[in-house]
Amino acid sequence: MGRLDGKIAFITGAARGQGRSHAVRFAEEGADIIAFDICNQVETAPYPMSTPNDLTYTVELVESLNRRIIARQGDTRDGARIQEVVDEGLAKFGAIDIAVANAGIAGVGCLWELDERSWRDVVEINLSGTWKTMKAVAPAMIERRQGSIIVTGSTGSIAALPRLGHYTAAKHGVIGLVKAFAVELAPYRVRANAVNPGNVNSPMINNLAARAAFTGSADITAEQFSAAMQANNALPVPWVEVRDVSNAMLYLASDESRFVTGTQHVVDAGSLLPVKVPQH
Repeated sequence: MGRLDGKIAFITGAARGQGRSHAVRFAEEGADIIAFDICNQVETAPYPMSTPNDLTYTVELVESLNRRIIARQGDTRDGARIQEVVDEGLAKFGAIDIAVANAGIAGVGCLWELDERSWRDVVEINLSGTWKTMKAVAPAMIERRQGSIIVTGSTGSIAALPRLGHYTAAKHGVIGLVKAFAVELAPYRVRANAVNPGNVNSPMINNLAARAAFTGSADITAEQFSAAMQANNALPVPWVEVRDVSNAMLYLASDESRFVTGTQHVVDAGSLLPVKVPQH
C-alpha cells in the first residue's frame, strides 16, 4: 500500500523541477495528480522557464506509474484559471485531498535597482499566486472536513537572500499565509504547512543568472559554482535534490502528519545554521 492511496493532489509548477518531482513522488505512493503550470516565459525571469513539452513529460512519468493525471496550462496570477482547473479536477476525481502551491520564479538585482515590473512579477506569482491557489482548493476541503495544503517556501522565508530581495519578501509573505490559513482552516480539520528548501538542484538554480546572483559572476564554471554553493552549507553538498524536497512534501501530504499544521519544514543541508565548521 502507498502512503497516498486513493488521494488526489493538485500541484502548481508541475511541468519540471520540484513540481514534477512532487507529482511523481506522490504518484509513486498512490495519488492521482492535477498538474498546473504556466509553460511559458515570464519576461522578467532571467532564465528559461518551462514549456508544454515539459508538462507532457510530467504526464508521461505519472502515467508510467499507472496513476491518473490531468495536466493544464495556466498562470497562478489568474485566479479564475486556477479555479477552472480545480473545478475540472473535482468533477473528474471527486475530491482534492492535497494541494501543493509550488509555482514560483526568481529574479536578480538589488532592491534599489529593480524595476516595478520585476518586483510585481515575483511578488504576484510567488505570493499572490500562492494565495489564489490556496483560496481555490480550500472550499472543497472545508466541505469534506479534510485536506492538506502545502506551500513551497524557501530559506528566503527565514533569512535575507542578497540580490533576491523581492523573492525574499514574497517568500516571507508565504509563511504569513500558511500561518493564517492554518488558523482559519483548523476548525475544518484542514491543514496548511510550508516546506522551505535551500538551494535545490533544479533549473531555477542551475543557470547563469543564479550564478551571477550567488557569486557575482556569470563566467564561473559549473564546477566553481558547485564549490561556491557547497561553501554555503553545513553538510558537504552544494545543494539538495528535488526528491529530497518531495519527501518532505510527502510527509506533510500523508496521514502521518495528520496533527501537523502551521509549520515550516526546512530542507537546506544546514545552510541556515549560524556557525559552520569548515568542511576541509
